[in-house]
Amino acid sequence: MIPMALRIRRARVLANLSQAELAQRAGVKRSAVTQWEREGGTHPSLEHLTLIAVATHVPFEWLATGRGEAGNHPVFEVPAVAPSGQVLDDVEARVLVLLRRMPTRKRQAICALLEMLV
Repeated sequence: MIPMALRIRRARVLANLSQAELAQRAGVKRSAVTQWEREGGTHPSLEHLTLIAVATHVPFEWLATGRGEAGNHPVFEVPAVAPSGQVLDDVEARVLVLLRRMPTRKRQAICALLEMLV
């Protein structure tokens, strides 16, 4: 299961909100959002979690528990990696999700292309 901190961050990024914008909508300071998105950080109250869900257009149940559907955000359907935090950023997570949806032959072609680019 994806940790709450990562669910909040992914919801915010996919909603194209900065930490400051989400903070404003939730009625908190940006540092609170930073804490919510940090592994081992604090968790938002139920009231703030509700405001986050509304601001980012994700279902409250998914945001709060990780259960259920994550709405219209396909990047949430399959975690890119285990919750150990191996993904560097949301772009890398999206690339991994898309790569895992491809057939093996296309994966190999993408890998060869990336090796040529690096």
